[in-house]
Amino acid sequence: MAAVSLPSTGPLIKRHIYPSPPSFSLSLRPLSLRSFSSSSLFGLSLLKSPKPRKVPPISMSMEAGIGIMGTKLGMMTYFEPTGIVVPVTVVGFREGNIVTQVKTEATDGYNAVQVGYRRVRDRKLTKPEMGHLEKSGVIPLRHLQEFRLESVDGFEPNQRLVLEELFKEGDFVDVSGTTIGKGFQGGIKRHHFKRGPMTHGSKSHRALGSIGAGTTPGRVYKGKKMPGRMGGTKRKIRKLKIVKIDNDLRIVMIKGALPGKPGNLLRITPAKIVGKNIPKS
Repeated sequence: MAAVSLPSTGPLIKRHIYPSPPSFSLSLRPLSLRSFSSSSLFGLSLLKSPKPRKVPPISMSMEAGIGIMGTKLGMMTYFEPTGIVVPVTVVGFREGNIVTQVKTEATDGYNAVQVGYRRVRDRKLTKPEMGHLEKSGVIPLRHLQEFRLESVDGFEPNQRLVLEELFKEGDFVDVSGTTIGKGFQGGIKRHHFKRGPMTHGSKSHRALGSIGAGTTPGRVYKGKKMPGRMGGTKRKIRKLKIVKIDNDLRIVMIKGALPGKPGNLLRITPAKIVGKNIPKS
């Protein structure tokens, strides 16, 4: 800031000359995101707007093939011809596994085959359920489940599904069912927590302990592992091997443990193997 002396009639007075404010030129032109990203306004650089992310279309979960329903009978030990001991679960089949409805994209918007299982008396079903089955000419069945497929060619109502035609020994299957309900359980049994000291004056043996800070966040996060209802939920076990199929007894032996207790309903479908029966994408 410079100080200059101006001539005057009186004594010499020093005046400060301040710079004039800058002048701005306003141009009216259409603005775009590109113009903002390449220039700055009042010394503030504006960031480039992110491009909208492409969201992949939602695709329904398709089965690798048509499946069947069965009843869990229990577990046993199976001896292979080579002498190897294999723990297996025996699954039996009651009357049923009959196609009750074939859904197509033209009629329902997707391709699926509805299968019924376990014959019951007429009075065990409601009138809407009986009307649905009588429409296809099917006997009264307790359980109805859908199998969504890429194509439903070759299926028709009142068609009986045969186990030997769908699976063979050595195939891998996915088995789903309802697990055994265990009621309200603590953290040790439900989430495999470790217990506290049992001696030396400890007052916390099987207690959960601290579940979070009191000041921040001042609450308990959702999903915190705590005591609660255990079991009684749907569970799927994948890639189990079929060890033996007995046509005379109408049973199938599957390696490993299956969800639920004896008498539980099981859903058996071909295992989904990437690159073999389902695409890699």
